Amino acid sequence: MNSKHPPVARRSPTRRGLTAAAAVAIGIGMVAVSVTQANAATTPAAVQPAAVTHVDNPYSGAKAYVNPLWTAEANAETGGSRISSQPTGVWLDSINAITAPSGSGYTMGLAAHLDAALAQGATLAQFVIYDLPGRDCAALASNGELGPTEISKYETSYIDPITAIESNSKYASIRIVNIIEIDSLPNLVTNAGSQAGATAACATMLANGNYVTGIQYALSKLHAAGSNNYEYIDAGHHAWLGWDSNFVPSATLFASTAKGAVGGVNTVDGFITDTANYSALTEPYVTIGATVNGTSVRQSKWVDWNMYTDELTFAQAFRTELVSLGFNSTIGMLIDTSRNGWGGSARPTKASTSTDLNTWVDASRIDRRPHAGDWCNQSGAGLGERPKASPASGIDAYVWMKPPGESDGSSSLIPTGPSNPTGKGFDQMCDPTYTGNARNGNSMSGALANSPVSGAWFSAQFKQLMANAYPAL
Repeated sequence: MNSKHPPVARRSPTRRGLTAAAAVAIGIGMVAVSVTQANAATTPAAVQPAAVTHVDNPYSGAKAYVNPLWTAEANAETGGSRISSQPTGVWLDSINAITAPSGSGYTMGLAAHLDAALAQGATLAQFVIYDLPGRDCAALASNGELGPTEISKYETSYIDPITAIESNSKYASIRIVNIIEIDSLPNLVTNAGSQAGATAACATMLANGNYVTGIQYALSKLHAAGSNNYEYIDAGHHAWLGWDSNFVPSATLFASTAKGAVGGVNTVDGFITDTANYSALTEPYVTIGATVNGTSVRQSKWVDWNMYTDELTFAQAFRTELVSLGFNSTIGMLIDTSRNGWGGSARPTKASTSTDLNTWVDASRIDRRPHAGDWCNQSGAGLGERPKASPASGIDAYVWMKPPGESDGSSSLIPTGPSNPTGKGFDQMCDPTYTGNARNGNSMSGALANSPVSGAWFSAQFKQLMANAYPAL
């Protein structure tokens, strides 16, 4: 039987500013960063010392940078200190995020974060490169600032300044991990053609080639910034690319894109899955080979003919496919486990005894979303595995690339104003009353109510993530 085209993913950029409590906490916290430093102009890049060694797995033996802005937000929540020392990704989701000019709403720029990493004695820092022209063509919650044709501005005003900072020899002791443009290449495979739920915006980005051009430019420049730089490309998640009709086409597109960069596949150290998403790391009961009364779980409404039911098996299989298409055998995978724990009292402890296929799957699965295509501020989600290096074969690390507590998008339309200066931030998938579309099987959105715009602090979600953490806090 023909496999199905999956739903699109979701998304969410970084926080824009700090609450008053967080700002106070920064002043007395673990790393002090002055306003002058945070807003300082970028210093000229220096030549990268030849002695810096590019290692196979940058996470191995590294001390990861802990973003003091996120730490302050977490510490302001009751019980938040239990996780506030965990390393999270820093999202460079606009040109202003690079230098944090006065009045921009950003508190620390890229150089300020790297300076803070030096002050912590960190040897690894994680940044999400996230500002492609026509960004997030299949979702509205975090649409970017650059129009579909503004590729030149992306290159000269966004990638080039990031490269200038990251290539400064001052930061040679830090392994700089760059996550390259989430939700971009996968959208070209699944949401730019004749599939259910395809969008005109994604068709535009496929036609003009600027997703591919931008990523090739980013890989070329960032890889050349120094041997302490590590680039990982976003690879969606199993409930997006796990169908056999998307698996190989996606890997093929990733390969052709990387081969077109200056330096080719050597510019890519690996890939990341489940970024800012909720797909369970493992499904102990609903494995892809399971059957109910002789019927494969692939035929259930939840699995819907996908070849995978969880992130770990998908990431490992996808890595094998990527290597077969020309990527180096040393590439490693990252899995974002910041919100895919699904613990708490609703977590199944054994397989169902039902003899009905859909009932069995729904009662046995760890992932409790109404549909695997749901992506915005999911109700019932919990913190997943804590960040760790080399947790499984082919996996460089489990990471918290999405800072827990940052919203995916607003649950209601917010007019342009002080709390929403761009006039963006709303997607129907963030509305808890929304009954769905073709990309999520016309299911309920599963979103939490009263959520703020993407990147803003969402206290209720943070508390729920702690309560439903697995492993438990």
